[in-house]
Amino acid sequence: MVTVHEAARPLIELKPKYPFFIGIDSDGCAFDTMEIKHKECFIPNIINYWGLQAVSKYAREAGEFVNLYSQWRGINRWPALVMVFDLLRERPEVQARGVHIPEVPHIRAFIASKYPKSNEGLAAYKAENPSPELDLAMEWSEAVNATIAKMVHDVPPFPYVRESLQALYDKADMIVVSQTPTEALVREWAEHGIDRYVRVIAGQEMGTKSEHLKFAAGGKVPPDKILMIGDAPGDMKAARDNNALFFPIDPGHEEESWQRFYEEGMSRFLAGTFAGEYEAALIAQFNRALPSVPPWKK
Repeated sequence: MVTVHEAARPLIELKPKYPFFIGIDSDGCAFDTMEIKHKECFIPNIINYWGLQAVSKYAREAGEFVNLYSQWRGINRWPALVMVFDLLRERPEVQARGVHIPEVPHIRAFIASKYPKSNEGLAAYKAENPSPELDLAMEWSEAVNATIAKMVHDVPPFPYVRESLQALYDKADMIVVSQTPTEALVREWAEHGIDRYVRVIAGQEMGTKSEHLKFAAGGKVPPDKILMIGDAPGDMKAARDNNALFFPIDPGHEEESWQRFYEEGMSRFLAGTFAGEYEAALIAQFNRALPSVPPWKK
C-alpha cells in the first residue's frame, strides 16, 4: 500500500517560489459541486447500498445536514456515513418504522485506524481485516465515485475564482487542499483550465487537509503568509492547526464571498492587514451559517 507520506511526496518536496502560500478547497469552494455530489451521487447510493429505502426521506435529510448544512460540512465520506447512520438511529420517526440502521463497527474501526481514509486505504485495511461489511463499504464508495464521474461535469468554477487565481499566480504558491479523491480533482480542475495556476492538486490520498498545509508550507513559509480558502469548518481547522489565516467561502453565498476575496481579501492578505478584526468578522459570519444541531431536533 502507498502510505500517506509516499503519496504526499509532491507536497513534502514542494519548494516555495513566492513569499506567500495559499491552499484552496475544491468542492463547494472553488466549484459549485457539493450540492450535486451529495444530493445526486452520495445520498442515493447510501439509500440503495445500505437498505434505507423505507426511511429514504429521513436518510436524505440526515445526509444533507451532515454533508452540506452543518459544522461537519466537507468531512471525509467515512465519518460522514457513520454520522448519517447515528442520526437516523436516534430519530423517533425512524424508530417507529422498525427499520434496522447499520451500526457498521468495522467501518468505525477502519476510521480509527492509521490507514488513509480513501478507497486505497480501505482496500489495504480490508485485506488485513476482512468482513462482508467492509466489502459492502467498498462497493458503496466505488459506486459513489462512478456516479460522480458520470454525472458531475460542465460545472465551472464560481465567478471570481479564475480571476483570483490569475491575479495571484505570480505572487503566491497555490495548491488544492481537498478530501476528494485526487483523480476527480485533477479531472475537474483540468476540465476548466485552472489546474495551470496551482502547483499541486492534493486529494484524500495525500492525507488530511491539515497535513496538506503542513507538508507543503510548514517550516517553509511564515504562518502569517499562509492562507487557507474554504467553505467548511474542516478548512478552518486545517488553517488553525498550522497557525495560518483563513478566508471563508460562505455556503449559499459563494459568489459574494469570492468577489469579496478578489476585491479586498486578496490585497489585505498580500499587504499583511488580513489578520485581526477583518478575519474575525469573516469567521463570525461563516460560523453563523453552519449549525451543530439538526433542524428536526430543535
